[in-house]
Amino acid sequence: MTIRTPAPVQNIIFTHTPRVPRLVLWLGLGLLSLLSAPTLIADGTQSGTAPHRLVHFSSAGSPAYGFIDNNTITPLVGDLFSGDYRAGSGSLALESVILLPATTPSKIIAVGLNYRSHMFSSRGDVPRLFSKLPSSLSGDGDPIWLYPDSTNLHYEGELVVIIGKTARNISVSEAPEYIFGVSAGNDVTDRSWQSSDLQWIRAKGADSFSPLAPWILRGADYNDLLVQTRVNGEVVQSESTKNLLFSVDEIVSYASHYFTLNPGDLIYSGTPGSTRRLSAGDVVEVSVQGVGAVTNRVIQRPPKPQ
Repeated sequence: MTIRTPAPVQNIIFTHTPRVPRLVLWLGLGLLSLLSAPTLIADGTQSGTAPHRLVHFSSAGSPAYGFIDNNTITPLVGDLFSGDYRAGSGSLALESVILLPATTPSKIIAVGLNYRSHMFSSRGDVPRLFSKLPSSLSGDGDPIWLYPDSTNLHYEGELVVIIGKTARNISVSEAPEYIFGVSAGNDVTDRSWQSSDLQWIRAKGADSFSPLAPWILRGADYNDLLVQTRVNGEVVQSESTKNLLFSVDEIVSYASHYFTLNPGDLIYSGTPGSTRRLSAGDVVEVSVQGVGAVTNRVIQRPPKPQ
């Protein structure tokens, strides 16, 4: 089966193309996709190097993964992370399914102060890790809760790394073998809780504070992807992952020296630039080049029962 990168379901970034007759353009793009697209082979890997996307979704109450081709999903049969899978029969229209966060992780690790542009950060001796609760994970279209006692809620758009196989004590050079793909996420943070609490578990790990896109990008150079955040349509963050102070491979290697990383585990790699306070009704969209976006509206959470 040939896999082609679909038309953008959510923010995919394109450069300007000079005007050419539509027929010529369509024929050219079709030929290019046939020549360069990866093909599915028995062990679940791809021959060729062209990036492609997977989607995590639910249909008829059952979660599944699939390839996307022109907004049509071809479900996969088998275990995604073991590589023991194949393309199933039939297809589904993208709009007919419920989109789910890209994985269901056993743990979520995150990195703080990992762009120089964020709070004038500098590279220290090691990545600054913290954890987010798996229960904080939310999907595209889910609300970001503005809690009654939350006074300074902020977005943090990030590239999210997805672990593909169990990793313990691996080197930086080995790290790419353990990375399944990448996605787009939002490390939602309440700055007032972050400064007042002993740990960041509430400020970073409250329910709904880890939005994650349903898309997984494989086969791309995750060391140079544009991360963008929009609030109500305005671009408020925009920077390439090439400016990470600690690279994706360095982060994965370092984390594996202290935590067993399991298939499906997530690492939020850090946010660029500055952030600002969100209000109820704001719509936050985080996109990663080639991945797509995760979009969430900030909703006031009802007061807790007395």
